[in-house]
Amino acid sequence: MFDKNQILAFLKQLFPTRRKTIVRITLAFLFIVIIWFATHINWMILINGYPDNPPVEIQEVQYDDFKFPIDSFQTESIYIRSDQFLSEILVNRGVSLQTIDKIATQYRYVFDVRKMAAGHQMKFYYSPDSLRRMEYMVYEKNPIEYVIYDFRDSLSVTLKQREVTTEIKYLEAEIGSSLWNAVEDKGVSIELVYEISTVFAWMIDVYSLNRGDQFEVIYEDQMVGNVSIGGKVLAARFKYSGKWIDAYQFIQNGQLGYFNEKGESLKRAFLKAPLDPKKVRISSRFSNSRMHPVLRIRRPHHGVDYAAPMGTPVVSIGDGKVIQRSFDKGSGNMVKIKHNSTYTSGYMHLSKFGEGVQVGSHVSQGQVIGYVGSTGLSTGPHLDFRVWQNGKPVDPLKIEAPPVEPIETRNKPAFDSVVKHYRTEFDRYKAELKGTEGTF
Repeated sequence: MFDKNQILAFLKQLFPTRRKTIVRITLAFLFIVIIWFATHINWMILINGYPDNPPVEIQEVQYDDFKFPIDSFQTESIYIRSDQFLSEILVNRGVSLQTIDKIATQYRYVFDVRKMAAGHQMKFYYSPDSLRRMEYMVYEKNPIEYVIYDFRDSLSVTLKQREVTTEIKYLEAEIGSSLWNAVEDKGVSIELVYEISTVFAWMIDVYSLNRGDQFEVIYEDQMVGNVSIGGKVLAARFKYSGKWIDAYQFIQNGQLGYFNEKGESLKRAFLKAPLDPKKVRISSRFSNSRMHPVLRIRRPHHGVDYAAPMGTPVVSIGDGKVIQRSFDKGSGNMVKIKHNSTYTSGYMHLSKFGEGVQVGSHVSQGQVIGYVGSTGLSTGPHLDFRVWQNGKPVDPLKIEAPPVEPIETRNKPAFDSVVKHYRTEFDRYKAELKGTEGTF
């Protein structure tokens, strides 16, 4: 072993002066640092650099039609039946009667649940755990509006709207079997049928169109996503029984109406038919000698029969006063309305009468006065519709009622400008359509 003197002699030899001591210690420290770095550095990264970070895959959240994240809930959808009540629907899904009463009373200002209609969608959102608590309910009021019921902490009710975009479009077609098929064959929303029917309701009976009748229409097509939900007619032409009828939309005194090129309103004193065109057809026409389907004898049938589902609403063709509301063995439940000193209309075989329809009461054009039934001498649900002119029966399909509410003189220049614009548009659309024929 070295003694103390030997160690001191060695250190003195190694570090003879202060300066050499500092230099040698510094070199030793640097040597240690270099060795440490050499053993800890990733030489591949030093030479090649850091590799690019791999892309982070982000899971995109999917939402349903009502803007709820699909993966966050268990869901259930139903379509309301005609025999269902809201209380029955909700109690079966764990909602208390107290909460149901709150929905019906305190939140009526948002949406009156008494207006929930059969055939409309209702969707339920449950917690994703095993408890499956209902957290939300959505009622689809119409294609645009829906109501959200939030059952989580405390009840809240909100009316929401889907985003709607509008495009101006053109359609022309020829009637083959029906207006519905003519529109549907073009791939257009069936809602357009009801718009066209409404525009020409006083001029054309959509139940008695002839093969070869034609129409062309410029309309606003409302879209929710990629789905067309219909829209308003801006201008239309309809060739009916060989005669063209024009219609131009115009707002007069704050009221939207349709007028022909002369400024005459297409609205008439009477509707062409007392039923909504949906799922309705003429089953028998005006005749002086028809085989009665029940009595099996020939007798006059001075009316038009409309076959329709039981309970279909029947409306008054014009303003007037109810002069008869009764049951007759042959006619069943019947309502008669006197419109003026010339015309009276009758509605027979009703299943029940409209609310407030009593002898002496006044009704408005389009007001529901009863519902399709099969009372009296009838083989099935239908409406027997009749019109009397000066007390004599006339064919309802041939009545030419005078127009009402023409364009006022002060509005004529503006209206003429609208007519000119859409005539130009019709020509442009037809030319474009013709130019695309035969192209692939």
